[in-house]
Formats: sequence, structure tokens, C-alpha cells
Amino acid sequence: MVTALVMLKVRRDKVNEVAEQLAQMDEITEVYSTAGQWDLTAIIRVADNEKLADLVTSKLLKIQGITDSQTLIAFRVYSKYDLERMFSIE
Repeated sequence: MVTALVMLKVRRDKVNEVAEQLAQMDEITEVYSTAGQWDLTAIIRVADNEKLADLVTSKLLKIQGITDSQTLIAFRVYSKYDLERMFSIE
């Protein structure tokens, strides 16, 4: 499993529309609106680097309103939240 964070700059009038389009993609598990340099951050989880490359260079490029992006690939997760979810019985 490959996890990536994609930070996006989006035209102001397109932020909500772009966020909704991203959230509909199976490979994207979360989309956050953010303050600061980037307007949106998308969390991507895919099987391998090939699928990540396809998503970032093909699908994301087709979304109108995205003006810039930066992709970070995660090596490890250090998350109390994820560990608690794995071992919780609900």
C-alpha cells in the first residue's frame, strides 16, 4: 500500500467543486480544506507507485481549477488514531 499526500492550489471559485470531485475518487480517502499556502490536501491510498503515478498525472490533471500541486509519498505512519482503530472492537 502506498500513501501519498497531495497539496493543491485551486482557483478560489472552484475550491468546493474540486474538493467534491476528489472525494468521489476511490483512491482518495480524505480531502481537507486547508489554510496557508495550499487550498486542499488529498490523502491517496493505492496499491503501488504505478497506480499513484497514473492517478496524479492522469486523473488529477483533468480536474478544472487546480493550478498547482505538490505530492508527498509517506514512508511510515505514526498515528495513535490508526492504531486504536485497528484494535478496537465495535
